Amino acid sequence: MIVMKFGGSSVANKKQIEKVLAIVRGRAAKAPLVVSSAHKGMTDALLAGAREATRGVYAPERVIERQAAIARELGCDDALLAPFFDEIAALYKGLSLVRELSPRSLDYAASFGERLAVRVIADYFTREGLPAQAFDVWDLGFVTDATFGAARPLPGYEERMKRAVKERVPEGVIPIVTGFVGRTEAGEITTVGRNGSDLTATLVGAALEAEEVEIWSDTDGVMTADPGVVPQARSIPEMRFDEAAELAYFGSRVLHPSTLVPAIEKKIPVRVLNTNRPEHPGTVIREATSPGELPATSIAYRGGQLAVTLCSTRMLGAAGFLGEAFQALGRHEVVVDMIATSEVNVSFTTDCKAPLDRALPELEKLGDVRVEAGKTLMVVVGRRLAEQPGLGAAILQAVADAGVNVEMVSYGMKSISLTMLVADKDVGAAAAVLHERLFERA
Repeated sequence: MIVMKFGGSSVANKKQIEKVLAIVRGRAAKAPLVVSSAHKGMTDALLAGAREATRGVYAPERVIERQAAIARELGCDDALLAPFFDEIAALYKGLSLVRELSPRSLDYAASFGERLAVRVIADYFTREGLPAQAFDVWDLGFVTDATFGAARPLPGYEERMKRAVKERVPEGVIPIVTGFVGRTEAGEITTVGRNGSDLTATLVGAALEAEEVEIWSDTDGVMTADPGVVPQARSIPEMRFDEAAELAYFGSRVLHPSTLVPAIEKKIPVRVLNTNRPEHPGTVIREATSPGELPATSIAYRGGQLAVTLCSTRMLGAAGFLGEAFQALGRHEVVVDMIATSEVNVSFTTDCKAPLDRALPELEKLGDVRVEAGKTLMVVVGRRLAEQPGLGAAILQAVADAGVNVEMVSYGMKSISLTMLVADKDVGAAAAVLHERLFERA
């Protein structure tokens, strides 16, 4: 069997859902399990409505009408979603009374997007001659911890899912399953994180030992750069798990950063495909690939970085200084993305402003601290980076030729990535020149 995940843009409206129906119908012989995101924009609308309710603006009809319009377009009976609409209205009424939005309430509000989408999609598929049934993922054994906003399935969920799918999914029926959400043993609804339907798909694929996980979006697979920044970007036919994981972490817009972990553990290939161009082969991500001709695989970037420099002569020949600094960061849960050190200073980046603000008083006891905002991490990823003499120098020269100053560099021994810190405003210029040198001259 295979797991097929469709993103919000793929199920945005009837026109897109018709494309999804044709794609799933064409794979019916592979016993697909379909994981669906919410319709494009629905999760944001649900959360906006919840936040408005806490400010005393009770207007559930806005989000209800948005979903109802899609259901009507698909020809669904009004009764199909009526109980969920009543539940949304009741939730917003409660929020408007208590004027408080907890992480638990946020997850509850956000969950409706997927729960509504799978029901209209399954109903439409069935009326179009492809028998389907909607499932909340927890009804198939996906029970999570209570980490609202970043929940993970409890140990042993794999066996629970195998049993539940066997017992609850009728033969010949395609399950349409909610992505992004989960539920605790106590029955509280959780989410695995924004854009987490990809992660749901690979967790489900790992549990069911799927032949492959397909991630369907609106791009031709993983690209050599962000097409919005570099129009000449092109699709990458295949890549290794470690390359894709690095790109996802550093800002690739195609995959959620945690998506590949379950697939890596079970060695299940992940294929990234385009709903609007299903004939395109996309990108397959797996443990081993054929040797590539190009020295690099892709360019990605991650904005919103704060660059922190801690300077102190206490570092000279002293053991334990860095330990003190990073213990302080750890106590305040500061996530460090990049680090560079010299004899008298340590520089690092983070995108966690509130935790950093809490840690600064402790860091200032160790030395002089400078914090600069408006920075971006730009990374070049490639399995052959460490094998090409002079490639690192060529990458830095290309950025210099773009008139961009590199403020920090990180390049580990035998690393598959070279990371540079640049100003936010320089991302477009640096990415364009790097792409031209690494991919367009080959």
